[in-house]
Parts: sequence; structure tokens; C-alpha cells
Amino acid sequence: AAGSGGNSGGSSTPTCKSGFVWDKKKKKCVQKNAQIFPDSDLTEQAWALARKGEFEAGRILFNAVANKQNPEVLNGLGYTNRKLGQFDVAIDYYRQAIALNPNYAEAREYLGEGYVTMGKIDLAKEQLGEIRRICGTSCEEYADLNEAIEEAVKSAGAQ
Repeated sequence: AAGSGGNSGGSSTPTCKSGFVWDKKKKKCVQKNAQIFPDSDLTEQAWALARKGEFEAGRILFNAVANKQNPEVLNGLGYTNRKLGQFDVAIDYYRQAIALNPNYAEAREYLGEGYVTMGKIDLAKEQLGEIRRICGTSCEEYADLNEAIEEAVKSAGAQ
């Protein structure tokens, strides 16, 4: 989903193997511990890995960020943990991100998708209502969560 949570889709940030981070200045992958990286670089790289499906590598980089009180980092930790099946941990991170930025539609979308996965459709619908309040019904976050809810309801009805 687009929004304030990192690059979506075709990220131009190169990704590196586990334990390495893209160094913008050197334009190559370097060992994560070889030097200090700005939180923004770690966050950008972590989202690029997560969006490629490399959730554990993304989670490692989100955890390497110094300022954990950044809603985008907390959302990333929620996202990667959810994709790795750690739903309770993910929900906690999403709630922290939303506590810091109540209008963070992407974190609300991902929180809602976590609730859908857990079968808590009522809680997912609460997040959908909050997203509607933030950006209306035409934003990507609303469309994505609404679709996830509809599919879950349809699947439950077919069983």
C-alpha cells in the first residue's frame, strides 16, 4: 500500500543479502556492522526487503534502527512479524505505530489485515472505519483492507 510507510511496489532501493546493507554513498552492499547507517537508510532497505518477500531480513533491519519510536519502523516491524506468523507481536507493533500517529492509514490497513487473518473481522472493520475517516473510500489502504474483509467473509460463508 502506498502512503507514509515506505516505498511500495517497484522500489528502486537495491537489496543485499542478510547481514549486509546498501550503502548509498559507496553504491554497494557492505556489512551491517561495518559502519553506522542512518535510520532512514535502514528503514528504506528494510521496506525494500519486506516488499520483496524477504521478511526475516527486513525484520532484522527494522530492529537495527536506532529510533524505535518511529511509526514507519513500528509499522515495518508489525508487517514483517505478521508475514512471519507472529500475529500478537505484529498487532502490538501496529498499535504502537498508531498511538504515535493515529492518522497512519497504512498501519491501520496492516493492523486490519492482521485481524482478518486472525478471524477478528469486527476489529478489522473498526480499522476500515478509521481509514475511511482518514482518507475516504478511494485510497489504496481502504480498498485493500475492504477487499481482504470481503474475501474473508465470503470464504467463511462458503464453508
